[in-house]
Amino acid sequence: MGETTTIRVNRTTRDVFNELAAKRGESVIETVSRAARLLEQETLGRELATPLREDELGWLDADAG
Repeated sequence: MGETTTIRVNRTTRDVFNELAAKRGESVIETVSRAARLLEQETLGRELATPLREDELGWLDADAG
């Protein structure tokens, strides 16, 4: 495992991560890392779901060749 540091969370959040890690059979570090990655993917998904602007729509009709 790489270098680690400490982050502050309230006790409820700590307990949730501990419980999730135990259920998944992984460390809390792995669970927190997975949660962060899932949040990144969620954000990316929202960005991709944003309707295209007019200038972007023009690319859909552009001749590729």
